[in-house]
Amino acid sequence: METNYGPSRRLQTLASHLRSDSSSSTSPNVLFSPTAALQSSSAFQHLQQAPDDPILGVTIAYNKDQSPLKLNLGVGAYRTEEGKPYVLKVVREAEQRLIRDGSRNKEYLSITGIPAFNKLSAKLILGEDSPAIHEKRVCTAQCLSGTGSLRVGAEFLAKHYPQKVIYIPTPTWGNHPKVFTLGGLQVKSYRYYDPKTRGLDYEGLLDDLRAAPSDAVVLLHACAHNPTGVDPTREQWEGIRQIIRSKNMLPFFDSAYQGFASGSLDEDAHAVRLFAADGGECLIAQSYAKNMGLYGERVGALSIVCASESVATRVDSQLKLVIRPMYSNPPIHGAAIVATVLGDRGLYQEWTVELKAMADRIIRMRHLLYEALRARGTPGNWEHIIKQIGMFTFTGLTKEQVNFMTKEYHVYMTSDGRISMAGLSSRTVPHLANAIHAAVTKRV
Repeated sequence: METNYGPSRRLQTLASHLRSDSSSSTSPNVLFSPTAALQSSSAFQHLQQAPDDPILGVTIAYNKDQSPLKLNLGVGAYRTEEGKPYVLKVVREAEQRLIRDGSRNKEYLSITGIPAFNKLSAKLILGEDSPAIHEKRVCTAQCLSGTGSLRVGAEFLAKHYPQKVIYIPTPTWGNHPKVFTLGGLQVKSYRYYDPKTRGLDYEGLLDDLRAAPSDAVVLLHACAHNPTGVDPTREQWEGIRQIIRSKNMLPFFDSAYQGFASGSLDEDAHAVRLFAADGGECLIAQSYAKNMGLYGERVGALSIVCASESVATRVDSQLKLVIRPMYSNPPIHGAAIVATVLGDRGLYQEWTVELKAMADRIIRMRHLLYEALRARGTPGNWEHIIKQIGMFTFTGLTKEQVNFMTKEYHVYMTSDGRISMAGLSSRTVPHLANAIHAAVTKRV
């Protein structure tokens, strides 16, 4: 009968045999190294070097650049006028309150997180007077920022929604296709951005939704569309809603910038509330990375508006079964900060003031860049810079022009020409305008 030795026993046996052989060798100084033998080959030897993430890779390249003129407009993170990361004052105050609260501990949260956080998050996006909330038709789970909320929603739909296809806009955030595909959904697209007008391809969008199968899931950016900065008007949102509801489609909102686009929490939630108020169902992924500056805390929420309270109760139970084997339960600190701010009237008001100041600074950068390009006589129409909204501007620059700006002016952005307006300041706008002007006039 063959003995099935474990890895450790087999290694000892191999070493013994080799030592025995070496004892009769003419080279007694050669020693056997079991560790070296194992390191000679790898189970992962076949792996290829993966490319850098197209967004985060911009920062990697930027960090390697030694030029004092370098400018990072790739990653969507707010910066002050001095180009420094910004921690909101209300976040600092909330943290101090949490420290002073001696009753807090570091025990595990429940699978769906802090109940107060979930309740306040649903009210923030849906509104305090939301019929869905009052009728208890909403279930909310604290998740790992917006990405985690999207992923939990994707896996829930893949398990429980009959139509396992999701339509996403072209273009969209680069992580969307990966999140939904790995979550178990088939990804298809609908037209959104018109490169000729650098605005919304509204008719193309409607035609594609009409042609899509009934019951399909449709991903919608709640506001400040990433990467284009192009949002539908209120009238256009109503047209989109009518088609989606008439075909019994399921809208899935990605709300990453509430309050960060226009400066108004209510204005930026208009589209979500429009759908939630008609009695239909929808999913909403929220992130507090941008509007509270809690990027590294990974704070988000997934809310599902259901047809009835009993359905919401069952959906909540099934969400737990998705989350439990994924990451078990969410972290405490960031969600506790959010719950503290949203749950205190004074802190909430201070937050809205800080939030509007950040949004206003980004809007100001748009106007400064637009005026700088006009002053230089840069060829082309650049009005889209001030018409678009939110953190990003889809400049319309080509990949070749972007590469030229990086090489000659040390300006870093994604290859599709998207720039983060939050990374600009009044000091750096002239440098960017010079780079754009040179790229356009040289026709690279």
